[in-house]
Amino acid sequence: MSSVDSDQTPSTSRDWFFPSPSFTAKSSHQPPTRRFSTASRTSKPSFFTDSKPPIRSPSSSTFRSSSPSPPTYVPTKDITYAGNRRRPVYPRRSESLPKSNGSPPTKTEDVENAAKEKILVGKKEFRSSSVCPTVSWWTAFLIMIMIIAFSSLIHANYSLQSQVKHLQNRISKLDLRLLACENLDPVDDMESLEERSGNRTLRTSALIFSLTSLTLPFVFFKYVDYISKSKRSSENRSEQVSLSKLLAYRVDVFLSVHPYAKSLALLVATLLLIGLGGLALYGVTEDSLADCLWSSWSYVASSGNHADTEGLGPRLVSVSISFGGMLIFAMMLGLVSDAISEKFDSLRKGRSEVVEQNHTLILGWSDKLGSLLNQLAIANESLGGGIIVVMAERDKEEMELDIGKMEFDFRGTVVICRSGSPLILADLKKVSVSKARAIIVLAEDGNADQSDARALRTVLSLTGVKEGLRGHIVVELSDLDNEVLVKLVGSDLVETVVAHDVIGRLMIQCARQPGLAQVWEDILGFENCEFYIKRWPNLDGMRFEDVLISFPDAIPCGVKVASCGGKIILNPEGSYILQEGDEVVVIAEDDDSYAPTECPMVNEASYIQIARPTRKPQKILLCGWRRDIDDMIVVLDASLAKGSELWMFNEVPENIREKKLIDGGLEVDRLMNITLENREGNAVIRRHLESLPLESFDSILILADESVEDSAIQADSRSLATLLLIRDIQAKRMPCRESVTDGRSFSQVSWMGEMQQASSESVIISEILDPRTKNLLSMSKIGDYVLSNELVSMALAMVAEDRQINDILEELFAEEGNEMQIRPAYIYLREGEELSFYEVILRAHQRREVVIGYRLENAEQAVINPPSKHEKQKWTTKDLFVVIAEKE
Repeated sequence: MSSVDSDQTPSTSRDWFFPSPSFTAKSSHQPPTRRFSTASRTSKPSFFTDSKPPIRSPSSSTFRSSSPSPPTYVPTKDITYAGNRRRPVYPRRSESLPKSNGSPPTKTEDVENAAKEKILVGKKEFRSSSVCPTVSWWTAFLIMIMIIAFSSLIHANYSLQSQVKHLQNRISKLDLRLLACENLDPVDDMESLEERSGNRTLRTSALIFSLTSLTLPFVFFKYVDYISKSKRSSENRSEQVSLSKLLAYRVDVFLSVHPYAKSLALLVATLLLIGLGGLALYGVTEDSLADCLWSSWSYVASSGNHADTEGLGPRLVSVSISFGGMLIFAMMLGLVSDAISEKFDSLRKGRSEVVEQNHTLILGWSDKLGSLLNQLAIANESLGGGIIVVMAERDKEEMELDIGKMEFDFRGTVVICRSGSPLILADLKKVSVSKARAIIVLAEDGNADQSDARALRTVLSLTGVKEGLRGHIVVELSDLDNEVLVKLVGSDLVETVVAHDVIGRLMIQCARQPGLAQVWEDILGFENCEFYIKRWPNLDGMRFEDVLISFPDAIPCGVKVASCGGKIILNPEGSYILQEGDEVVVIAEDDDSYAPTECPMVNEASYIQIARPTRKPQKILLCGWRRDIDDMIVVLDASLAKGSELWMFNEVPENIREKKLIDGGLEVDRLMNITLENREGNAVIRRHLESLPLESFDSILILADESVEDSAIQADSRSLATLLLIRDIQAKRMPCRESVTDGRSFSQVSWMGEMQQASSESVIISEILDPRTKNLLSMSKIGDYVLSNELVSMALAMVAEDRQINDILEELFAEEGNEMQIRPAYIYLREGEELSFYEVILRAHQRREVVIGYRLENAEQAVINPPSKHEKQKWTTKDLFVVIAEKE
């Protein structure tokens, strides 16, 4: 091996090389030997050189043949395969050409040159086909780089412009500071530098203080929690309360006990946020402390004010303050919303205070409230309306809904409802009880003793009001036996109206005198005429007989005597002379609708000597059972003639009935004028009623039975059914009398006509609780009725307007004294005689009676306080007069 071979280093690459033209092929048993020179390894491939084929020198041959065999040509397919995998490496022409000493080329060399030219042409074609796609990708890449560079240049331009603007602003600020510094002396400059250094220290201290104040509570609570846990673990007592829970409990107690604790806590939190935020801003900015506090408040008030803040520190502080401000205002909105909701709830539930004066206060709720409100509204109409306050232990909305369903006009009167208990002084103060001109205490439905006991406690509460009461108290009681106790507690402030006693006495009067119920309904209500008491100084020294004809629009019926302590005397003697301070009791339409005038010229009344008819024994039937029936029996015994009979028909067994009468205080053995007959049965069952001699009774009283009196509709239905059954039985048992009306008798017209015929033989008085039921009875004309709830409401309203009216009612309903009566006309005049109403008044007063109205023969209702009293008219003996006279 030659020296060239020994210096040759084997190649580690796996490149494919084309053989040189001097490569000598050997037999298959002897593979050719390749030798590489140093020049061939460092030389570049031929396609990186010029397109012209290189000229090889004969002396620079790379391969040397080891045998003298001629060189062979490499197949084209191998060259092509090598070109596809690796770029071929061609030896330089100077190296590959054989050495020639200037001799012409041989045939073998010509063949080699031709082969090399073919290889070069294929190489050019290969290079032209592979370069085109590479160039297109490079072009797209360059365009993309140019676009990115252009956009970055634009962004850099804009950022530079913004920086220039910012720097210009900084330069302007610095110029201003420089101008300010130039105006100072050097001494001032030193002082300003010292002041700046001091301010910097102060600002740093302010920032540290604000941060410490914010973090200190959290550290404190964590420390408290840690201490409490460590104590519990050391003492091993599970029942010991931790300090954190104790602090939380104290805070809860403070917030719940003090009404303004939440608002105060919110105010303190707001002030702390503004103060700490201002200190933090003072530490990170160059502004004064006042400006920083104002900026802190603006951040708290509006979360968008921090948008113009510059610098990292001021922005962090301003954002923190804005977050705290949003929290503060959220809490504030919650408190305001809760306060508004609580206020609306208090208004809806009736918890707010009534700020009124001279109003009428009603305590309690019952079925009589509707009629009571109606009467009070009518009474206030002349004043342009009034204020009525209702307080009961019911929901305010339910009370207002029930009052709204009442079918009457309030005539300008305003009704205010409040929820509360009359037994609680705070609730009484809420409705301005001390400033009310009248207080009405309604009886509750149900047990009479429990209702009166509650009324007694209410009176005790009213008398315990520290401010005192301006008005009087009107108490509705259910049992007459409790009246004395209530008056004892209330003293002069209390006026009592015993509902059952009033209705019982009224029913007895109406049973004895048919048509009196309608008269009482007109007088007790404010719709027509009622009682008024007023002083007229110009009447002093005048006889009462002359006073009777001195009021053209009113009828005098009594005097309130000042010398007797204000005692009211009804139907006084005609010779009584009015003294100074005396007041006149009249029946008029309204308190401002009447006034005295000069006495008119009235003919002297001629006295008609007619004796009063003597009382005859009567037979009366009581259907039903009331808890005060013992009091009714006492009144009947005092008003009926000796030998009268009282039949009691109800479902109470006779042995129990007698015990109840004794428990009520009635001693049957002491009854002087009546005898009791007991019958047991149901008043709505026909066969039970048929066992009674219904055709023989002078009067029948149908009571609202105790078992159903709590339900007005059920009680009225029972009373109406009893009335119809009794009238039908009476019509069947009595002989039919024909009364012609348009050529036909009542019996031929309908069954109602038969009942009306039977009604002329006996009087039936029904107790009605619901005012809507009276329409059925008034249309049928088969019986009279007493509106118990409505009449009691009227009496309460009249006493509430003027407490002196109660004295008049007590005398008219008492067993002794004066009462309302209906007299026939033949007592005062003759048939066909023409007299004025004044003349009738004077004739009646000769009999110690005061005429207040009349009912003509064909009229359905009586006229109370008639107009044109001086005009004469023709009377008949079948006319009736309504008078106030002493009880017979």
